[in-house]
Amino acid sequence: MKPKKILGDESVQVSATAIRIPVVGGHSESVNIEFENDFDENEVRKLLSEFPGVTVQDNTSVNTYPMPIYAEGKDDVFVGRIRRDYSQPNTLNMWVVADNLRKGAATNAVQIAEYLLEKGYLNNTID
Repeated sequence: MKPKKILGDESVQVSATAIRIPVVGGHSESVNIEFENDFDENEVRKLLSEFPGVTVQDNTSVNTYPMPIYAEGKDDVFVGRIRRDYSQPNTLNMWVVADNLRKGAATNAVQIAEYLLEKGYLNNTID
């Protein structure tokens, strides 16, 4: 890691993400998650890729990772750059991108209502 090299201090723990792109729509987030127990990055990728509405794009060796242009006009949430955060134990960083006009607004509300109806949490009859 460059901060360790620049500062000459191996004890410095940094996890950083920098993305600079102009976008018309969409939102991106660097998400930091602390787990109670240790985890396997490949297991996290597998679980996320199996989750409905999530698309994993995580192959930095060929520059495949989420960008707002991929999410534009789509309902999925795109996740990538999944990596261990070495600044604290049991912590993961990932980059999350979605079309904020679809996933961050009405589509989300509709999908939540559909899920609640499917699971029987809402009465689907009108009195």
